[in-house]
Amino acid sequence: MKERTTLRKWKIADIGTLLKNSVDAIIHGRFLMRLHVDEYFVHIVYVFFLMALLILFSLGIESSLNKVEENKKKIDELEIIYSDKTFEVANRSRRGAVEETLKAMGSDIREPERPATVIKR
Repeated sequence: MKERTTLRKWKIADIGTLLKNSVDAIIHGRFLMRLHVDEYFVHIVYVFFLMALLILFSLGIESSLNKVEENKKKIDELEIIYSDKTFEVANRSRRGAVEETLKAMGSDIREPERPATVIKR
């Protein structure tokens, strides 16, 4: 004869019993063993370790990218300052501008009237 297996159906009252037993197991420290987590404890620790490393690497990458962006801004500002200074030097290096600047500063120096004399031996 065939054996009949009767499967018990879940009832709403079983949820209360399940919660009560789970809370009791948590209090007594048997909950994880009841779920058979002790067999996979090493795997769980390894996964948490990898997740912690992933978080640390992402924080390091983010901070270095922030530094790169700040340095790019500084380089742009320095390039602007450099071009301004180059323009100023180009303007001041002309003969007329040099003579006018010297007159404005009250200097007696002016452009020579005749070329320099070369002394021969």
